[in-house]
Amino acid sequence: MWQIFLGSLLLSLIHALIPHHWIPIIAISKTEKWTTRESIFATFVTGLSHMVSTIVIGIIVGFVGIKLSESYSSITSIVAPTILLVIGAIYLILDLRSTHHHKHHFDLNDEAIINKKSKTAILTSLSIAMFLTPCIEIEAYYFQAANFGWTGIFVVSAVYLIMTLLFMFALVYLGLKGVNKLNLSFLEHHAKRITGIILILLGIAAYFVQF
Repeated sequence: MWQIFLGSLLLSLIHALIPHHWIPIIAISKTEKWTTRESIFATFVTGLSHMVSTIVIGIIVGFVGIKLSESYSSITSIVAPTILLVIGAIYLILDLRSTHHHKHHFDLNDEAIINKKSKTAILTSLSIAMFLTPCIEIEAYYFQAANFGWTGIFVVSAVYLIMTLLFMFALVYLGLKGVNKLNLSFLEHHAKRITGIILILLGIAAYFVQF
């Protein structure tokens, strides 16, 4: 079970670090002259919208995994780790084929978002965009967690929800305070590569490491 916990924690960290999850909040906050409290609240609302859709799909994936594992013991030792490896490989291939002109979940310069709209309209736009873009990498991990039943699914959901929000809060706060000066262009353009590598490593660990 601690393998599931650590894997969920690692994926949550990488997920939160991807710039398009929090840079739009910073950009809009500065444009609209929001207070730090308003910015953190916006992070909570949009982040929660993103995670709700991801967790709902994840629970469905986990439920399917539980039902399959009840009938086919090979799910535990072969199929679930293979799914992680395949998804990881797909992410690596997508990264290699992509260019440096990525389109984020929503464009920082999108006038439909950062013009003089009300705060409610802005949050609604961001929340819808985030809700409609669930993270596939954590969905694959739900299938692995299903080997531990509903406890595994709960652990993944709880870690993903709590840690992603905390990481996003920290990054938005540091960005607003001007502390976050790191060059994140590599992470921004190669998030799929990093995610793919992590999924492959988790798949290998599930194959060969006995916990």
